[in-house]
Formats: sequence, structure tokens, C-alpha cells
Amino acid sequence: MSGTPARTTDAATAAEVVCLGESMVTFLPSQPGRLADVPSFGRGIGGAESNVACALAAVGHRTAWVSRVGADGFGDHLVEAIAGYGVDTSGVRRDPSRPTGIYFRTATDRATDVHEVAYYRAGSAASAMSPRNIPYETLPATRVLHLSGITAALSADCLDLLHDLTAPRPGRPLISFDVNHRPGLWRDADASPEVLLEPARRSDLVFVGEDEAEEAWGVTGAEAIRAALPEPSVLVVKRGAEGATVFSGTGDVTTVPALRVDVVAPVGAGDAFAAGFLSATLRDLPVRDRVRHGHLMAAAVLTVPGDLTAPPARAHADSLAALDDDAWGRLRLGPGWTGDDQEVRTT
Repeated sequence: MSGTPARTTDAATAAEVVCLGESMVTFLPSQPGRLADVPSFGRGIGGAESNVACALAAVGHRTAWVSRVGADGFGDHLVEAIAGYGVDTSGVRRDPSRPTGIYFRTATDRATDVHEVAYYRAGSAASAMSPRNIPYETLPATRVLHLSGITAALSADCLDLLHDLTAPRPGRPLISFDVNHRPGLWRDADASPEVLLEPARRSDLVFVGEDEAEEAWGVTGAEAIRAALPEPSVLVVKRGAEGATVFSGTGDVTTVPALRVDVVAPVGAGDAFAAGFLSATLRDLPVRDRVRHGHLMAAAVLTVPGDLTAPPARAHADSLAALDDDAWGRLRLGPGWTGDDQEVRTT
């Protein structure tokens, strides 16, 4: 896989969503406890943008993942595993001089002090992404280009790439940007997370958590976040257990309560939410239903141990998203709820 990918123009085969960013091989613990005490790990894959691509492909959308990986076995595994979800990986380049990133994590919640993550991504193939080796003109034609703030923290070249891809230009696809603030990444970065404000302001659709905005920018509350980001035509503020609030360019504000979920592990839920919202956006569903599909996709991931899982069938998700407010509020989802033969509980 050398050289640059040719830009696709056939609308029948073009990707609906292109996701660009680093993916890594993830080592998941065989049991709870400190990394120092875990005796063995199982291998998985992890990457915010590729998670979105895989989730969208699983519900029937044409997606592509663009990145760089090492010319090593871990790179082979990433490309093969992501392609196995039905994602086009022809835009992934192999770097013979840099490795594929990997990381280890504990089984506990990443939001607590107990959670540990050990990244081995410094100098990775993906950290060398830049406008020089991934020029905008070589990206596959698409309706949506999905990016995240993780890319900006990897290197100065990656930050330049993010700026280049979000720059105004004729014929630009809808730019979807998940702020995805990861404090641990910025400790070693040359810049601060404040730099994420610029690509967010230049994007069309932005996802950001209230907690992220406060930690990265010192901005508190959904209304204040909108005041800090007035430019995006759609701003989705994720508010944890309170649900999500969507600010539209028309001035409309829509708040949709979160679901009650029996959480197994929280990793990957934000990526799944973005995938659900994007899927419903591509289908031109009402804003309320876009948020509900985001919540449902997140609930599918929250009820399994890993970053990725089989989402609910489209008809199943559509029927739940169409519930009246009272029935939606009484839903409670637990492990296995996405199966065709599983009953969804209400309380």
C-alpha cells in the first residue's frame, strides 16, 4: 500500500463517510486490577475515527478509513480487522520506518482515578500524518469527512493536517468534528487543547461533552459552549446522564434525555454516539431522532466490554427512536438488548 489513493468520483461506490485518524492495537486485561497485576491481555483494536467507520458500516453505510500504520504485524492486524467490518481501507498507507501504535488499559472506568492507560504511540506511523502525505485532494470523495481532536494532539504535523482538512474550500464535504479531548495526550503535546477551538469553529457538525469543554477550554454549560462555538451549523453537546442538547443553525435547541443503561464498560460510547447521530443525519431524520439513534448506538457499546459491538438492526433502532417521550423515558437497556430475540425492558 504505497503512494496516494486516487480520488473516487463514482457516486454509487463513493464512501458516504470518510473517517481519518490514528487507530491502535489495544490490549485488554484478562481480569480487573492494576496493570502491574494483570497476568495477560487479549488483543483488540481501538481508534475513535475507525470506531465510527466500523459502526456506520455495520448499519449499512459505505465508509472509508484513512490513516497511516507501520509496515508490521500490528499494522496488518488493524487493516484486516477494520476491513472486516466492511470499511474501505484502501486509503491507509504503510510506513516502513515507524511502528503501529499500541496501548494497554485496565478494565475499570476511564473516568476514575483507578483507570490506567499505557500508550506506546510516540513516534508512531500515524503521528507522521501531515498535509504533505495526506493531501486533501487525495481523499476519497464523500458526503461527510469525520475527524477528531485526538489527531491534533499526536504531533505538530497532525495539527497542521487537521487545520488543512477543516479549511474552507469549494465543494468541501460536511465536516464532522468530535472534540474528543483526552487529557493524557496533551501532557506530552507541544500545544494545548485550546487549539481545538479553531478546527471546531471551522467544522459543520461538532460533538463535544460538557466535561470536555470545561476541562479543555474552561467553558461551563451548554449555552456557554454554544457561545464559544457559534459557527457550526449543528453543535451537539453531550451532557452525560442528562442526555444531549443540539443547537442548530436555525436557532432551534433540542434536548433529548439519555437512556438508562446497565453499563458493562464505558469505552467507545462517544464514538458510537457520533456514529448513530451521523447515520440518522445521512438518512435526513429529525433532530430528535438523530440524538436518539446516537443514544441507542452508545447503549449497544456500553453493554459490552470492548470498543465495538454489533449495533441494533436498523428497523429495531427505528422503532425505539420513534417511541413517545414517556415510553422512551421508561426504557432500560442491558447486555444483549440488541439481539433480535431480546425484549427491551421498560420501568
